Amino acid sequence: MALELNEKNFDTVINSGKVVLVDFGAEWCMPCKMMGPVIDELANEVDDGKVVIAECDVQAEPKIAQRFSIMSIPTLLIFKDGKAMEQMIGVAPKRKIKEKINQYIS
Repeated sequence: MALELNEKNFDTVINSGKVVLVDFGAEWCMPCKMMGPVIDELANEVDDGKVVIAECDVQAEPKIAQRFSIMSIPTLLIFKDGKAMEQMIGVAPKRKIKEKINQYIS
C-alpha cells in the first residue's frame, strides 16, 4: 500500500535519502483511479529500503500541489535527495514507471 502524504510528513519523506515516487491525484479523478492499482502493485514490488511509493491527494493538500505546480492529474513525481527529478503526467504503464524509478536507485 502506498504511503499517504500530507503537510506534516511530506518533507520528511522526500528527504528520507530514498528515491520517492509521489502519485498526485484526487478521489474524483477517473484516470487517478486507474493508476491506483498500478501504484499499489509498485508499492508491493519495490525494495522499500531504497524506494518509497506515496500518494498525495491534491484536493486535501492543495499547498503541496501548488508548491510543485501540479496542474493536471494524475501526475507522478520522482524525488531523489529531496529534489524532483522526473515528472510523468497522465496514466502510465507500470513498466515505464519502474524503469524511471530504477534510473535513480544507486
